[in-house]
Amino acid sequence: MTVRLSDNPIELFTEWYKEAQNIGLMEPSSVCLATVDADGSPSVRIVLLKAFDESGFVFYPNLKSRKGRDISSNNSVAMCFYWMPLKRQVRVEGIARLVSDEIADQYFQSRDRESKLGAWASIQSRTLEQSNDLKVRLDHYNLKFESMDVPRPDFWSGYIVEPYTIEFWQAGEHRLHNRRIYKRSKAEIEWVIEELYP
Repeated sequence: MTVRLSDNPIELFTEWYKEAQNIGLMEPSSVCLATVDADGSPSVRIVLLKAFDESGFVFYPNLKSRKGRDISSNNSVAMCFYWMPLKRQVRVEGIARLVSDEIADQYFQSRDRESKLGAWASIQSRTLEQSNDLKVRLDHYNLKFESMDVPRPDFWSGYIVEPYTIEFWQAGEHRLHNRRIYKRSKAEIEWVIEELYP
């Protein structure tokens, strides 16, 4: 199968993402996020894509987590979606910027109460000194916000990755894969499209 021609990578991503959602994958929104800290050390982990449009790809972290600290010092990031049953991969490189408080508040309020409390309780990426410390903190915030809506912590928000490179990879026979890359400079709107050797 070849990569369908399209001048717009977001339209093509939308098509591929819908197909991934429709084949019964447990978490088609999972994406590898790579960051680099102030010393140049890389780190990678899985996050969940929560929204996307022409502006970019959105995920929500604890801003004090390792990924949050990395992005605060170097906001160049990379993402990689891999849908094995479809034999497809999408790679994104771009700049991560905070979403607005309004957007972050709206998404946070869509989460269930336990997830909201978990956002307050977890000192993400820090050492857990005692095995029950997380439960103690969870109980604390459950009591603190008893009988009220749980507000969004100021250390919890979303990032939108504004892409300047998006590559679509489709497995081919005998490792002769199909690769199409869309590129633009940070100041440009139009995409330059290239086919790549496998």
